Amino acid sequence: MNECWKDFKPGKWQDEINVRDFIQTNYTPYKGDSSFLAGPTKRTEELMNKLNTLLTIEKQYGGVLDIDTTTVSSLTSYSPGYLDKEKEIIVGLQTNRPLKRGVNPFGGIRMARQACQAYGYKLSDKIENEFQFRTTHNDGVFRAYSEEMRLARKSSIITGLPDAYGRGRIIGDYRRVALYGIDRLIEEKKKDKASIAKDESMNYKTVRQLEELFQQITFLGFMKEMAAMYGFDISQPATNAKEAVQWLYFAYLAAIKEQNGAAMSLGRTATFIDIYIERDLKNGVLTEVEAQEIMDDFVMKLRMARHLRTPEYNELFGGDPMWITEAVGGMGEDGRTLVTKNSYRILNTLYNLGSAPEPNLTILWSDKLPENFKNFCAKLSIDTDSIQYENDDVMRPHYGDDYAIACCVSAMKVGKQMQFFGARCNLAKLLLLTLNGGYDTTSGIHIGPQKDVMADEVLDFDKVKERLTNTLNGL
Repeated sequence: MNECWKDFKPGKWQDEINVRDFIQTNYTPYKGDSSFLAGPTKRTEELMNKLNTLLTIEKQYGGVLDIDTTTVSSLTSYSPGYLDKEKEIIVGLQTNRPLKRGVNPFGGIRMARQACQAYGYKLSDKIENEFQFRTTHNDGVFRAYSEEMRLARKSSIITGLPDAYGRGRIIGDYRRVALYGIDRLIEEKKKDKASIAKDESMNYKTVRQLEELFQQITFLGFMKEMAAMYGFDISQPATNAKEAVQWLYFAYLAAIKEQNGAAMSLGRTATFIDIYIERDLKNGVLTEVEAQEIMDDFVMKLRMARHLRTPEYNELFGGDPMWITEAVGGMGEDGRTLVTKNSYRILNTLYNLGSAPEPNLTILWSDKLPENFKNFCAKLSIDTDSIQYENDDVMRPHYGDDYAIACCVSAMKVGKQMQFFGARCNLAKLLLLTLNGGYDTTSGIHIGPQKDVMADEVLDFDKVKERLTNTLNGL
């Protein structure tokens, strides 16, 4: 067994990349109460006071403290950044300074430009020139639209289209970096690539998959370089709880440096981390106070995550959200609760650090959850108004017991599924378009099947239904 896995129970997780098996084999369910929890240390309070000062200034600056308009955000494009290098336990920022926002033009250069302008900045000529020769997400999607789709978009018959920002959701299994280390993950990706190249026909699907595997291998290497900039070697598995959280956070940090996703969920990490904490507590190399400090620092870093978006985007979603959703609790398929002491610790950060919307702490609720945990969650809801609930008993039969929440409500298996969204349809406007025979009175656009205006004083429901169906088919 790898020395880093000493004291862990063996399982099939050793021979294959299988985080769920590792959790099921090694975690310790907890049915006790919250009396073991530790409050914030002086160090934690000093760091949080420093962050709160920056958050206040950010608010005074209209919601954006600073923007780097000359650097395209990536895993290695920024030098290391710190809130307080001497005091931080978990390190790593998206840019080189707390709350400074980077630019991700790959989603769309126009959106990046408008976001900069909205806050009094100008996207650098360097980036503008470089992206003359790049096809961004916005460009690629918009080019695929038919003329009819463009008219429907322009007249706002359909809204929320994926050309404005990537509408897909994916939750990376960031736990894998802590459990296996980057080198093992790269090794497995290389095996996949070699197997596909050997056994599959070389058609366009295979070529695309091979190219994507090459990119995955490359960016795993970049992740290792990023961690090395902070003085850490994540090539091997984490050896203790602090490293497990740091390795996991580096993986999440890599994702948010590279992707300005609509939602960048964290996954389901608390019970996984608890395995490392329990081992360290048992071995006498960690105290409960230190365990809580690690989780406080981790959550503090998540609260500092920022993306550059337009004010209109923030107004649409009621704030400046990233939906860093962490799924907590739930039940296992074998009937054991997945609540651990660390489920309490991550929720306790709302007391130690103060209430906050991010990370989006979501309780996977079941009638079978331990009563003590239910009571703690209820008290926390009343005291902080900062957690949400979802029905684990409804979702578990569909997704198993290693799913998480993408964005705010949608479940998916961690690291194994993606979600793709379409547009929203303005049904009231579509009905008005139908009644007006395919003419949009607001934009002056003729769209869909052109008919006479339905000018009857009393409308025939069956005729309206038939024409509405024809309009939909025509679009």
